[in-house]
Amino acid sequence: DEVICVCNFQPVPRENYRIGVPNSGVYKEVFNSDSTEFGGSGVCNPGDIPSENIEKDYLDYSIEITVPPLGVSFYKLAKEEKTTDNK
Repeated sequence: DEVICVCNFQPVPRENYRIGVPNSGVYKEVFNSDSTEFGGSGVCNPGDIPSENIEKDYLDYSIEITVPPLGVSFYKLAKEEKTTDNK
């Protein structure tokens, strides 16, 4: 299984931040160091994060997230979407 890690070493969150992902489908945030559970401010990405057919970071698909300040977050493909473009 692939896990995507995003780190932000700045003290400000980054909203609507787009990152490339390897597969089409629905992603979930599986860990966020800024969660209130760990004493953080709670800048998280709850729920489903659908990929879009927008190229980013040399990948065919991407997701848009909010990156927590001074934090690390991890994302995992929860449901793969079958594509018909033979990729």
